[in-house]
Amino acid sequence: MADNTKAPTALDLPMVDPLPPETRKYFDICVEKLGMVPNVLRAYAFDIDKLNAFTAMYNDLMLGESGLSTLEREMIAVVVSSINRCYYCQVAHGAAVRQLSGNPELGEQMVMNYRVAELDARQRAMLDFAALLTTASATVEEADRQKLREAGFSDRDIFDIASVAAFFNMSNRVASAVDMRPNEDYHALAR
Repeated sequence: MADNTKAPTALDLPMVDPLPPETRKYFDICVEKLGMVPNVLRAYAFDIDKLNAFTAMYNDLMLGESGLSTLEREMIAVVVSSINRCYYCQVAHGAAVRQLSGNPELGEQMVMNYRVAELDARQRAMLDFAALLTTASATVEEADRQKLREAGFSDRDIFDIASVAAFFNMSNRVASAVDMRPNEDYHALAR
């Protein structure tokens, strides 16, 4: 007889109850700005220290001061997540690319194969580097960094590209390992 019980996922972990006031405020801001609390935050909410570490790193890399635009950072997230086949991040960050670019087609291209998208030379170099870091980081050489410099990136920008790519490589693995599922609302955003 088949076992029809649903396997537990990351969202089945109990959130800290009650949530600390700072966390509740952060979740309220998410609802105000996004219309939802992203499931990745809910998944981490079983341990407030882990949630805080995750959100601090995410907010710094994706929203902090950088020579990379927010759209470019989201594009990196999608390319890395596409290579890693991370369902959560392809859906969530694909929606962000659609929203930030105002171009639903670009979001889909990033998810499926960024090489078919109409990208400028700078974006293409950035995404090629993120893809290389994802598939073969030990092979990165000075010539790879030089290509980025020639495309207009500073050494600080290269650090930011690498940091965003590395963060999503880690996040993709966690999301896949615990069967993290995207909020259904992401599927309809910016279409």
